[in-house]
Formats: sequence, structure tokens, C-alpha cells
Amino acid sequence: MKNEGNNVYSVFDEIISREEKESFLTQKARVVWMTGLSGSGKTTLARYLERKLQDNGFFTKLLDGDNVRSGLNKGLSFSESDRNENIRRIAEVSKLFLDGGVICINCFVSPTAEIRQLAKDIIGEADFLEVYVNTPLEECEKRDVKGLYAKARKGEIKDFTGISAPFEAPENPTIEVLTAGKTIEEAGDDFYNKLIPFITKEKQ
Repeated sequence: MKNEGNNVYSVFDEIISREEKESFLTQKARVVWMTGLSGSGKTTLARYLERKLQDNGFFTKLLDGDNVRSGLNKGLSFSESDRNENIRRIAEVSKLFLDGGVICINCFVSPTAEIRQLAKDIIGEADFLEVYVNTPLEECEKRDVKGLYAKARKGEIKDFTGISAPFEAPENPTIEVLTAGKTIEEAGDDFYNKLIPFITKEKQ
């Protein structure tokens, strides 16, 4: 950063703006923050959504526990403070994707209103789309291919969301997706149709 006359100059002034990138990509960058119980179908829905968006000309990036905790957040535990730090880092990375004009799809349990508010405060309310993947607990337990709920019921997993730790469902989500009794195509297409108005940018 340097002074040029009375103006303060920064190298960031030379970076291509988000607006220009959105115009180039013909889309509105947003963070699609998917919350829901383990087994609710967040990642499955996100993968379906990402493919459908790309097939229709949208540019996206999908973040979930697997690709984030294997690298960026590899050293974090599942303590409360580290869970908060996990979400903080994800939100900061999501904000960088926003600046690049990208639609960022995030799949994280993020079980409390407080932790989702932390993400929203970093990303910005206008760009934060809270998506509640609403699947009943009984249905999530039926889908439990990893046996996590069974272990939690036996007390083998402590602080498991929905069993021994609370899940606070969003009161006013931007989008709600119901999955019980629906195929992935039915739930995914419903999700896609509800999302489109938030990310569509008219061609100049």
C-alpha cells in the first residue's frame, strides 16, 4: 500500500472485482449453507445440485467435512472450540469464493443457531443462504450406513447431534428441503428450483 497524492493505493485495487467476475460467469455468487442432522442427505443433495447447476451453466465449489477436514482443518478436533474454529475457517474460505464470483455449496451439520450466525456474520447476510435439509431423526437413523446413531444410542459416541447433543433447526431458513419419502431427483430438483432466483444474473 502506498500514497499517490491524497489517495491511498492498495494492490487490492488492481484485483478484478467480484462484480466483473459475476458478469463474466453470468451468475450471482452466493454461499449455500446446508444444515441438517447427520444422515439428512446434505452431501447427497449437494452433489446432485452441483451437477445440475454445472449442466445449466453455473460455476460452483462444494465444501463438506471430508474435503475440509482432510486438509484445511486437518489439525482440528471435535471439541466445542475446534468445531467453532472449523466453521470460522470454512466461512472465511467461502467468502474468498464469493469474491471470485463462485457459488459455494457448503454441507455442515452446524447444529446451533449461534454457530450458523458466526458463519453468516463473516460471509454477510445478503450472500448467506441458509438451507435446512429437513429430515426426521427416525429417517436419518434408518439411513445410518456408518452405524453412528447406533453407537451414539449405546453411549459409544459422546455429544452426537440429535442424540446426546442438541440440533437447533433454523426458524426462518432461506430454503427448506424436505427429503422424507422423496427420491434424490425429487428433492434435488425442488432444491434447484428454489435456489435459482437467488443466483441468476441476467446477461448484459
